[in-house]
Amino acid sequence: MPARRAVDPAELRSALLVVGPWLRGEVEDRPARTDLAAAVRLSARTLEQVAPGSSVEVRVPPFVAVQCIEGPRHTRGTPPNVVETDPFTWLLMVTGLLGFDDAVTAGSLDASGSRAGEIGHWLPLLRL
Repeated sequence: MPARRAVDPAELRSALLVVGPWLRGEVEDRPARTDLAAAVRLSARTLEQVAPGSSVEVRVPPFVAVQCIEGPRHTRGTPPNVVETDPFTWLLMVTGLLGFDDAVTAGSLDASGSRAGEIGHWLPLLRL
């Protein structure tokens, strides 16, 4: 499988700016699916780049799942360290509008495994 191309920071910023008004509550309408997908995928793949590894799997259904954080690698079945959330919560964390621990406390993010909490160290990726 060929390596993914690196995420261009300008492309990530542009994608997040499109969904920014929705994240800040300035508009009620959810962004177009393609805009939402772009913001989620580019941000998750940026995390994958800045925190390389395969000890934690980050899932943001239905758009993306990536592995990151240096450490033991898993190859089959359910990984021992998983972070899963919805696109809205993910993008709030990516942009610094919601903290990782606050998302866990609110129940909008599932974090399982001893290393899952390390994701919080890498967020936010870009403040809006």
